[in-house]
Amino acid sequence: MTDEPEKPLRFLTPTQVAEELNVKPNQVHALIKAGELRAFQVGGRGMWRIGRQDVEDYIAEAYRRTAERIAAGELQDEGETESQE
Repeated sequence: MTDEPEKPLRFLTPTQVAEELNVKPNQVHALIKAGELRAFQVGGRGMWRIGRQDVEDYIAEAYRRTAERIAAGELQDEGETESQE
């Protein structure tokens, strides 16, 4: 057993990114296909990997775009779609 802290993963799978963003993996694949989220394929089976910094960059860009849309009056607070009981 070592006393070294565990290093965060440099690359994530689409499933791991989906968990971070609280979406389904197919949404992550759609973001990749649309060019909104940088990713690359590895291995003969073409497994996707996404850099941790690319996820952070995607989130920062999403915040920026959302702020612009709010400022332009394009978005209104509609709340979450989850039922409140």
